[in-house]
Amino acid sequence: MSETAEPMYELAHLGHAELLTPVYEQSLEFFVEVYGMDLVQESGGSAYLRAWGDHDLTTLKLTASDRAGLGHVGWRTISPQALDRRVAALEARGVTGEWIDGDVGHGKAYSFRTPSGQRNEIYYETEKYQAAQGKKSYLPNQPQSSVTRGAAVSRIDHINVLARDIPAAREFMCQTLGFKLREHLIPPDQPEAGAWLSLMNKAHDLAITREPADTTGRLHHLAYAVENREDVLRAADVFCELGTFIEFGPAKHSRTQGFFLYVYEPGGNRIEVFAGGFHIFAPDWEPVTWTTEGQGRSTAWGLDVPASFHTHATPVLP
Repeated sequence: MSETAEPMYELAHLGHAELLTPVYEQSLEFFVEVYGMDLVQESGGSAYLRAWGDHDLTTLKLTASDRAGLGHVGWRTISPQALDRRVAALEARGVTGEWIDGDVGHGKAYSFRTPSGQRNEIYYETEKYQAAQGKKSYLPNQPQSSVTRGAAVSRIDHINVLARDIPAAREFMCQTLGFKLREHLIPPDQPEAGAWLSLMNKAHDLAITREPADTTGRLHHLAYAVENREDVLRAADVFCELGTFIEFGPAKHSRTQGFFLYVYEPGGNRIEVFAGGFHIFAPDWEPVTWTTEGQGRSTAWGLDVPASFHTHATPVLP
């Protein structure tokens, strides 16, 4: 048996993401009334929101900007010591980052850009959500009551960013931060088109897909999870009733096996409602290499992928 690198478990999970929007008030209304999140607070031109199943105080920062896109994405480490070790690994790799004091809901963080241009931060200290009396669940192991509004998303799940060089982008995330490659798509005689990576036992916390333009730092989508497939179908009805255009789905992904639904929030960022996805418990998981969709289908059950799914990203290019 050949010697392999020991898996690294220094990052725990996707902690939060910041989305930029040129129509702040409309985007905020969408995330609260349509997507079903709770507003924690507003300050400094940003809104801080949470889904009912998030254990941390906030997982989404929405910031007014002249254009849509990803402000940054935050990853929580498993300990203060792990945070220091990962910063050392980043700096040994030649990354020039900076420490920031923190933000609403979390303490000091190390901020840096990945080779694909997105701003990331890693941190450990976080503020746990404490439900007020009217928000408490009857179940003591739940952070909040599940009685909510709109699509009622339950927790932050994953993020998909774009990269010109996917192998270089994923190798950076794996070698410096401990992501594990679970699946990737390499069409015949073409560059790698997508990679799906996770930190612990999910099918993916991070997806990296091909950037079609000569640019960096763009966002494909941010996803929140719901409890089951039926909730994705219910979300489709909610979006239709409330006038939100559905770009893609409901359907099932071949990779990750997740049940999905994609829409655009008013600022233009693509947002997903996601359920399911397989789990990985084997420490010696071997990455699955896809050359095309299963049996030639565009998705697991054959729904065609709209052209916009391969061309639209934020910021939108001129």
